[in-house]
Amino acid sequence: MDFSSFLTSLGTSFLIFVVLMLLFAWLSSKPGNSVIYYPNRILKGLDQHEGGPRTRNPFAWIHEAMSSTEQDVISASGYDTAVYFVYLSTVLGILVLSGLVLLPVLLPVAATDDGVKTASTTSNGTFSDLDKLSMGNVKTQSSRLWAFMLATYWVSFVTYFLLWKAYKHVSGLRADALMSPEVRAEQFAILVRDIPPVPEGQTRKEQVDSYFKRIYPESFYRSMVVTDNKVVNKLWEDLQGYKKKLARAEAVYALSKKTGKPEGARPTNRIGFLGLIGKKVDSIEYYNEKINEVTPKLESEQKDTLREKQLDAALVFFSSRVAAASAAQSLHAQMVDKWTVTDAPEFRQMIWTNLKIRFFQRQVRQYVIYVVVALTILFFMIPIGFISALTTLENLKKYLPFLKPIVDLDALKTVLEAYLPQLALIIFLALLPKLLHFLSKAEGIPSESHVVRAASGKYFYFIVLNVFIGVTVGGTLFSTFKSIQNKPKTIPDLLAAGLPPNATFFLTFVALRFFVGYGLELSRLVPLIIFHLKKKYLCKTEAEVKEAWFPGDLKYGTRFPGDMLIVTIVLCYSVIAPIIIPFGVVYFGLGWLILRNQALKVYVPAYESYGRMWPHMHTRILAALIIYQLTMLGYFGAKKFYYAPILLLAIILSLIFGYVCSKKFYRFFRDTALEVACRDLKENPNMEQVFRSYILPSLSTDKIEDDQFEDALSQVSRSTSFV
Repeated sequence: MDFSSFLTSLGTSFLIFVVLMLLFAWLSSKPGNSVIYYPNRILKGLDQHEGGPRTRNPFAWIHEAMSSTEQDVISASGYDTAVYFVYLSTVLGILVLSGLVLLPVLLPVAATDDGVKTASTTSNGTFSDLDKLSMGNVKTQSSRLWAFMLATYWVSFVTYFLLWKAYKHVSGLRADALMSPEVRAEQFAILVRDIPPVPEGQTRKEQVDSYFKRIYPESFYRSMVVTDNKVVNKLWEDLQGYKKKLARAEAVYALSKKTGKPEGARPTNRIGFLGLIGKKVDSIEYYNEKINEVTPKLESEQKDTLREKQLDAALVFFSSRVAAASAAQSLHAQMVDKWTVTDAPEFRQMIWTNLKIRFFQRQVRQYVIYVVVALTILFFMIPIGFISALTTLENLKKYLPFLKPIVDLDALKTVLEAYLPQLALIIFLALLPKLLHFLSKAEGIPSESHVVRAASGKYFYFIVLNVFIGVTVGGTLFSTFKSIQNKPKTIPDLLAAGLPPNATFFLTFVALRFFVGYGLELSRLVPLIIFHLKKKYLCKTEAEVKEAWFPGDLKYGTRFPGDMLIVTIVLCYSVIAPIIIPFGVVYFGLGWLILRNQALKVYVPAYESYGRMWPHMHTRILAALIIYQLTMLGYFGAKKFYYAPILLLAIILSLIFGYVCSKKFYRFFRDTALEVACRDLKENPNMEQVFRSYILPSLSTDKIEDDQFEDALSQVSRSTSFV
């Protein structure tokens, strides 16, 4: 990529961002779009704007985002979102403090040498203006390399300091959440799996009750045996579907009375395949009949499920938070595969179908999934390396000669050089997250937040190994394959020449991500268009309209690994090509600002894990730092710098730092500290409400008698309060 193509890419991306920001300022002021730009506040019953004349300013959101406190974020989107902003702030601090030293020191050191003129380069002289600002312009064995060595250590120590500070802060946030005087049902419950076979003369419920009453005679409240709900869930979903369709048909009928004849036109539908074939029936009558048909089936299946389909898992409830926290982190049985106890996830996080999976099945599944993911990473490196090399214009003309007349057009050539490789990579990555989420769920994990953490870890290693290493090594080795065949010993030299030019690819990749990606995030053009199309052509009831605009959450499972790719890229090139640091600063600074607005006004959290994602974030940042240190060790070796082994000390320090952090902080993120759990509540909890909050909607109905839960369900009506 030459310098003009780089400027074209940067300028076009910036222009797109400005247009999208202006669109946001205009569209968000329209009353009909408020459900797209302020859904979080609407759902909480708050005013869309935070008062004063400033709200008429189209850029007031910037002031509101920057002036918001951490407590504002917690109130709007929960502790997990607040922890994500700690992550963004930490990475931003690392890059800013690193850039304050690296940019004024390393750029002059590199620019005043002439290594590019005397060494071969895979860029063939292109992009020479920025090549001169990189470490590639420093001659081999030069004493100037000491500056880059010290800079490597500076970045490392800045990272240690800010990560330690952030870990302490997030630990405090988690403690504040868990010692809250508010009653949270999951703090009074534990999840029990791998229950042994039922002894003769006992039911499953009696077995569980007697076991925990013996261990916790004073604090044990009651148990809820997990059941196989596949059939009852299907019937309940069918019933809810028929009710929604009935409400829609009635809305259509009511609308026809207003727009047509006074008697209206009763809606009809076909009952065959996809409603396209079969007998035509009156929709209102048909759905009423289906509701009357399914309801008794559901009631009968509920009874059968509760009595006949009990599994070897249960939720056990305690009358105090301390007892539940103590039980969750204790060993209950001599054998590890019996009476396995963990803290209970929130009800909305529970993956009920995974609770029946036995201990050794979970272990086997986990290792099988690891192998599958490793193979996925291995075989995906081939197409990504191929794409990164093939999508250069020279290779396109070589291997696809029929494209040459099109590619040679000056206007098109500049645009293709600027965007083609980056767009190909972004589209390729978009196909992966659902697969990794499915694989993580297949491990037998019991909660959604844990699945998200597991999937994001797999996604991180995938994109680092495939995108960063795949593009860097693939782009370098593919373009110089013949040289390697003739002289295999020249591989280190080729890597030394190829790493700085590959920084140009990542410069444009990062720019595309923060300008176009965050521009689309702020403007919410895609959700806006989809909502208005659905509202105009598909939605007939208020429930359907709400479903059309409901925003969802921040999607940590894909957002965080994508951010970590940028962290890895910027760290690894921070010393080799320091000019990339400002791009990283803009990415995380702009991300902090825009996502702050989205967290306060748009996204609604799907669950709350009280910051349990942080240890994984910390570990991934540290992994990126170690990759950076290994990259620099190899690069100094390629530069034939005799003191390169000094960097081994930095890698050892990183491993020691990670070990110390894990031993000092991690246990509190796995288990609840008893000194936190023992804090007083506002009032004594209503244990019936705590218990009932874990009953599935498909099993909850007024017609089910108390004894069908085997003394596990009272007649108290369900409500949102536990006090």
